[in-house]
Amino acid sequence: MERRALGRTGVQVSPLCLGAMMFGAWGNTDHDDSIRIIHRALDAGINFVDTADVYSRGESEEIVGKALAGGRRDNVVLATKVHGRMGDDPNEYGNSRRWITREVENSLRRLKTDWIDLYQIHRPEPDTDIDDTLGALSDLVHAGKVRYLGSSTWPASAIVEAQWVAERRQRERFVCEQPPYSILVRGIEAELLPVCRRYGMGVIPWSPLAGGWLSGRFRKGEGAEPSSRRAQMLPQRYDLSLPENQRKLDAAEALAGLAEENGMTLIEMALAFVIRHPAVTAAIIGPRTMDHLESQLPAADVKLSDEVLDRIDEIVPPGLNVNPRDGGYVPPALASPGLRRRPIG
Repeated sequence: MERRALGRTGVQVSPLCLGAMMFGAWGNTDHDDSIRIIHRALDAGINFVDTADVYSRGESEEIVGKALAGGRRDNVVLATKVHGRMGDDPNEYGNSRRWITREVENSLRRLKTDWIDLYQIHRPEPDTDIDDTLGALSDLVHAGKVRYLGSSTWPASAIVEAQWVAERRQRERFVCEQPPYSILVRGIEAELLPVCRRYGMGVIPWSPLAGGWLSGRFRKGEGAEPSSRRAQMLPQRYDLSLPENQRKLDAAEALAGLAEENGMTLIEMALAFVIRHPAVTAAIIGPRTMDHLESQLPAADVKLSDEVLDRIDEIVPPGLNVNPRDGGYVPPALASPGLRRRPIG
């Protein structure tokens, strides 16, 4: 498997990154089976693993830690994230110095490692001073507990602000962004990907299969109403009674036909599309089973022609999120009506 530069860090990673969200209570609850999947991915040439503290409340990190024990840790670029709620206490989440300096120790313990290669802030938090966040993260780098810093699902404006603050206040900067990106979710092509290239940041997209829509399982006329746990939790992204999700099904049908015409699976085409973009370093795959992993590994060797890419553009135009709800982050100004209305009186 080829290696690609992670931004300007000098670190070389595989074009497929193994995402560990499905290992644990959120997906595969069999630890031994999850470890076998991780080992198979490493043996196939993947050297990049991404998880997060919030995935199954730390269980995913624990599984990854067990899988990398016994000498495998040194050759893996290991990424995790902080921000999500980890307890009932109001301070057990977020981007504050207080929480970051506490939670990084928990992640190190669960991962059974002395250092984290890429430590990412899982979502922006406008109410927390970005300088406070970067200051805490910089201290972790200087202490040797973290090698590099990244963001996940941040809008372009917040990334620019973080870069500016890092330079002005002499903080360590974000070297990588992890956004949602797939053939069905192309909104980041308009601004975020160009911004990342401008700042020399690596990009490691999550959900390159669009939450399963590009897995080949959902086909028109086959009664393939999405019925996964994610579909139950996120009906706005899966309910076929919503016109934007019906449009996703229409697009997935057309894309499946295009893949078949060109002698590949829809999974292979979808992943190859993501890693073909010049701003993208690696696509994060999130297998729950060994079969899922085996169906995704061949994509690293698929090269899409310009003709196929042009056909994809005809089905889903560049810069378009077929369902706007798939963007991954809703700014507080849109989520809270109170931020858009002056008080009466």
